[in-house]
Amino acid sequence: MNILITGGAGYLGTELIKKLSQNPEVNQIKIYDNLSRDNYALFTGHKYHQSENISFIHGELLDSRKLKKALKDVDVVYHLAANVTTPFANTDPHFFEQVNHWGTAELVYAVEESNVKQFIYSSSIGVYGSSSKEINEDTTPNPRTFYAISKFRGEEHVERLKSKMKTHIIRCGNIYGYSRSMRFDSVINKFVFESNFNNRITIHGDGKQARAFIHIDHITNTFDQLLNSEAPSGTYNLVGHNMNILDIVDVMKEVNPGLEFIFINQHLKLRNILVNADLKLGKYINVDYDVSFHDQIKEFHQKFSF
Repeated sequence: MNILITGGAGYLGTELIKKLSQNPEVNQIKIYDNLSRDNYALFTGHKYHQSENISFIHGELLDSRKLKKALKDVDVVYHLAANVTTPFANTDPHFFEQVNHWGTAELVYAVEESNVKQFIYSSSIGVYGSSSKEINEDTTPNPRTFYAISKFRGEEHVERLKSKMKTHIIRCGNIYGYSRSMRFDSVINKFVFESNFNNRITIHGDGKQARAFIHIDHITNTFDQLLNSEAPSGTYNLVGHNMNILDIVDVMKEVNPGLEFIFINQHLKLRNILVNADLKLGKYINVDYDVSFHDQIKEFHQKFSF
């Protein structure tokens, strides 16, 4: 099968390509990306397995003509491209709307006119808003930030494809873990970086805010399995575990006993997003990831050059 990955040069895309290139059923991988983050790590370092069957297309989601050309002979689309700035998810709505909403709409229009057979959209649990109780796929979305609103509007366009092809909307938790195309704006990645090089991490708020997290390898394993799964078209959550910031700090101190931490605006109580880890997707594929959080953090530290 032939695959197109939008946002393939990004944090998740780089690791997904590595995973899919090892799948014997994948014949060709096309990467469609505008390189807006100026991250070129995808193109350097070791070669991917079957690298001769991987190609790159420099393009914008809003360029409908280039999109339609890129979709020629494509069987499966992974739509990962998005504007993501974790600490600033509620600033400049146009920044998010342009790509996450209208860019997704343009891609869906192009896919509707193609021979694509499967569409996988990487969304976010942020569309649920905030909740101190565990949410699940039956919870009504209530996006509160401009980023979450734009992702939910993107979902509404993708919904149209469900009557035409196999379509999966995957709402992922807060992603962490090593990738050649690293992002250090997500909280665990930032903590590990600071722990490794500064031996001190910065905690915003009182540290009791909780999130649903998922390791990047957990996502790539799941996305790879979706190619041959019996999971019907639908919207699914994908998370690993719920943790508050202080729990994360405790594990990081186990890995780095000399670690120090400071609080900024400790009086603030920040929002929670908790997700039930009994995933509906688990009925169709193996969504387990049997590596402890302690071992993940330890391995992450070892990925740094010094």
